[in-house]
Amino acid sequence: MKRPNVDDWADQDLLTKDQARERLVTEIDRTRTRIAALKTPDDDAEIALLERRLAAMASIRGEYDAYLQD
Repeated sequence: MKRPNVDDWADQDLLTKDQARERLVTEIDRTRTRIAALKTPDDDAEIALLERRLAAMASIRGEYDAYLQD
Protein backbone atom coordinates (compact mmCIF):
# COMPACT_ATOMS: atom_id res chain seq x y z
CA MET A 1 0.00 0.00 0.00
CA LYS A 2 1.39 3.37 -1.01
CA ARG A 3 1.45 6.08 1.67
CA PRO A 4 -0.36 9.27 0.74
CA ASN A 5 1.73 12.34 0.08
CA VAL A 6 0.94 14.25 3.27
CA ASP A 7 2.44 17.62 3.95
CA ASP A 8 4.34 18.09 7.23
CA TRP A 9 2.08 21.00 8.17
CA ALA A 10 0.11 18.63 10.39
CA ASP A 11 3.06 18.73 12.79
CA GLN A 12 2.53 22.46 13.23
CA ASP A 13 -0.54 21.73 15.40
CA LEU A 14 1.47 19.94 18.07
CA LEU A 15 2.11 21.65 21.40
CA THR A 16 5.37 21.54 23.25
CA LYS A 17 5.21 20.15 26.78
CA ASP A 18 5.75 23.67 28.08
CA GLN A 19 2.81 25.02 26.06
CA ALA A 20 0.61 22.14 27.17
CA ARG A 21 1.55 22.78 30.79
CA GLU A 22 0.71 26.48 30.46
CA ARG A 23 -2.75 25.64 29.09
CA LEU A 24 -3.24 23.10 31.84
CA VAL A 25 -2.35 25.65 34.54
CA THR A 26 -4.88 28.05 33.03
CA GLU A 27 -7.57 25.36 33.07
CA ILE A 28 -6.72 24.45 36.67
CA ASP A 29 -7.23 28.08 37.66
CA ARG A 30 -10.57 28.21 35.82
CA THR A 31 -11.72 25.03 37.52
CA ARG A 32 -10.75 26.33 40.97
CA THR A 33 -12.70 29.52 40.26
CA ARG A 34 -15.72 27.51 39.15
CA ILE A 35 -15.61 25.35 42.31
CA ALA A 36 -15.40 28.47 44.47
CA ALA A 37 -18.47 29.90 42.73
CA LEU A 38 -20.61 26.85 43.50
CA LYS A 39 -22.19 27.17 46.91
CA THR A 40 -25.59 25.52 47.17
CA PRO A 41 -26.26 21.88 48.16
CA ASP A 42 -27.66 21.39 44.65
CA ASP A 43 -24.14 21.97 43.36
CA ASP A 44 -22.62 19.04 45.29
CA ALA A 45 -22.56 16.67 42.30
CA GLU A 46 -20.91 19.26 40.06
CA ILE A 47 -18.42 20.16 42.79
CA ALA A 48 -17.47 16.49 43.20
CA LEU A 49 -16.99 16.15 39.44
CA LEU A 50 -14.90 19.30 39.23
CA GLU A 51 -12.76 18.24 42.21
CA ARG A 52 -12.01 14.91 40.50
CA ARG A 53 -11.12 16.76 37.31
CA LEU A 54 -8.94 19.19 39.28
CA ALA A 55 -7.07 16.32 40.94
CA ALA A 56 -6.44 14.68 37.56
CA MET A 57 -5.20 17.92 36.03
CA ALA A 58 -2.93 18.59 39.02
CA SER A 59 -1.44 15.11 38.64
CA ILE A 60 -0.69 15.69 34.96
CA ARG A 61 0.76 19.11 35.77
CA GLY A 62 3.09 17.38 38.23
CA GLU A 63 4.28 15.08 35.47
CA TYR A 64 4.95 18.07 33.20
CA ASP A 65 6.78 19.85 36.03
CA ALA A 66 9.01 16.81 36.61
CA TYR A 67 9.70 16.46 32.88
CA LEU A 68 10.54 20.14 32.41
CA GLN A 69 12.88 20.21 35.45
CA ASP A 70 15.04 17.40 34.07
